[in-house]
Amino acid sequence: MKNTGWLGLIFVIAGGLFAQADNPPALFALREADLKRDVYALADVHFNGRRAGTLDELKAAAWIAEQYRTIGLKPLGDDGTYLQFFTLSRNQLSERSSIAINDTPLTIWKDVAVAQLAHVALNAPILYLGTAANVDLSTVEVAGRVVAMEANPKEFAAEKSLPKRRYAMSQQTKYGLPLLRRGAAAIIFINDAIGEDLWDYTVENGRPGTYALEGEANATVTATAPILWLRASAKALVQDGKATLKANLFVDHFPYPSANIVGKVAGTDPKLATEYVLYSGHIDADGVRNPINGETIYRGADDNATADAAMLACARALVAHPAKRSVLFLIHGAEERGLWGSRHFSAHPTVPIENIVAVLNGEMIGRNDPKVATLLGSTAPHKNSDALVAMALAANQEGPGFTLDSTWDSPTHVEGWYFRSDHLPYARLNVPSIMFTTVLHPDYHTPQDSAENIDYAKLTRMTEWMYRTGWKVANAPERPATNPDFKLER
Repeated sequence: MKNTGWLGLIFVIAGGLFAQADNPPALFALREADLKRDVYALADVHFNGRRAGTLDELKAAAWIAEQYRTIGLKPLGDDGTYLQFFTLSRNQLSERSSIAINDTPLTIWKDVAVAQLAHVALNAPILYLGTAANVDLSTVEVAGRVVAMEANPKEFAAEKSLPKRRYAMSQQTKYGLPLLRRGAAAIIFINDAIGEDLWDYTVENGRPGTYALEGEANATVTATAPILWLRASAKALVQDGKATLKANLFVDHFPYPSANIVGKVAGTDPKLATEYVLYSGHIDADGVRNPINGETIYRGADDNATADAAMLACARALVAHPAKRSVLFLIHGAEERGLWGSRHFSAHPTVPIENIVAVLNGEMIGRNDPKVATLLGSTAPHKNSDALVAMALAANQEGPGFTLDSTWDSPTHVEGWYFRSDHLPYARLNVPSIMFTTVLHPDYHTPQDSAENIDYAKLTRMTEWMYRTGWKVANAPERPATNPDFKLER
């Protein structure tokens, strides 16, 4: 009971009186009112959407660190604090850049958008192909040429979530990148009607640039050839077969701070306490962006304040009743920019990585059908530990009793969501890893992902599922084994 205070003492007494043999002892610590309070706090406009690499993310990290201190977690960040800092490298198109077609200057971000950065000087002929989908691109000689093509509107429905934001990316991946691999000097996509309607999204996604971890080999490297998007009104500039692109593109490099928030509940077993169950979430959301329905702050209530609130609740429970193994509570920074916080911690852990026995990641756990949830990493090829999955499934049956939708774990699912959250870097290191989620919804990555839209009764049940699972893992005689044949499809 050391350092638990009166709240911990009350939890211990209540747990002893009311815990059942098949239940973990501190279920009473998972209070819907606490979850609601914490989601509202994190999703408040005070934090401006908690965008990674901004002071808003760091303010939210400081807020979480204070919650850790109040709860009674031991700090496991830098220099005796809860914060493990790392530096993001941001590559952004310089204002010195210029683009012209047939010596007609184009205003960047108004007439033309740069979707893929490249530090290059170009003076090359433009090969106009028409609509991309109507051309056998494999037969076209593209080496050293700038290839211009019209976007294919049929691609718009290809993605289930965020179709507006992913429209340009789907075109680039399907039609542009293969030509760049064959030596094209640049790609120009000409907007169709859909692209014109989505111009603000294209600009918003391109203008901030790209991010990587400072010090890594890819931190300051950009592509060797750019991808440009041209307004439909400029189509006539490239159609006559004689057009030329002149582009001088410069890429500026900026360092930005981010942080992981790391706290610990020490285990009670002298031997097992050197092993760790890791609860995982992420602090950042999408910040302030282009308006949707008149709102510009992307508050990130479900993505991912719900999971962060669940971790705080599980921390209160485990401080009141510690398990045999130690438990880490790790809320990662910069997930939305490329899983950078989890990539950093998995490469520079503050405990031995081999002593982390399981990762229980939460990602969007407060929306959709109250009876249905999903466990990513529960089916092959994503399942990397039969034992861990069995514990999670048993915890669900003993507690919340969700109907589980396994389709989201399929390698053929259009979202490929297994690869888009913070359990992934740990799974790639063969640490048993799963992700609890209630999956995507229409408010995903919009300002409408707000605290008032969360189903707090469902969030409480999801929190119970995560706590029950962690309790099982933290008290099991043997750590969950990694499947020897585990191999991800990509």
